[in-house]
Amino acid sequence: MSKPFKILGIQQIAIGGPDKQRLKSLWVDMLGLQVKSTFVSERENVDEDICALGSGPTAVEVDLMQPIDPHKKPAVHLTPLNHVGLWVDDLPKAVEWMTANGVRFAPGGIRPGAAGHDICFIHPKGNDDFPLCGEGVLIELVQAPPDVVAALG
Repeated sequence: MSKPFKILGIQQIAIGGPDKQRLKSLWVDMLGLQVKSTFVSERENVDEDICALGSGPTAVEVDLMQPIDPHKKPAVHLTPLNHVGLWVDDLPKAVEWMTANGVRFAPGGIRPGAAGHDICFIHPKGNDDFPLCGEGVLIELVQAPPDVVAALG
C-alpha cells in the first residue's frame, strides 16, 4: 500500500508520574539527560520538563510529566509510559491518509506541541468508525523539521 508520507524515527517518549522531581532524579541526575525546556498547559493538564537524549537532529526527546491536577483528565501520570512520538515527514498528508484508511485520532487535530512542532495523536482505542488505533498506546505524530528529514529521510 503506497503512502504519501514516511515515518522517520522516534521523536520522543513521554513518561508521567505524580511528581516530576522524582522522574528528574533518575532521568536527569542519574542518567545524565539535559533539561532543554519546560511546558505547562492547563488544557493538557500537564507540567513537563523536556529533556534530550543524544544530540543533533537524531536526538530523542524525553518528556518528564506530572499532572497539574491529578484528579483531572488527561491524566498524564497514568500510565507511566504516557506516549511515544514518531517523526513524520508530512503530518497533514499522514493524518489525511490514515483517517481515510480507518485510523482513529484523538480530539484536538493538528496543533502546536510542547516542543514547538506540529503534532497530533493516534487514539489508544479504536471504535466502529475508526477501528485502527494504538491498541492501548497513545502515539504522537510529530512534523519533522527540515534537518530531521534530511538526517533521517
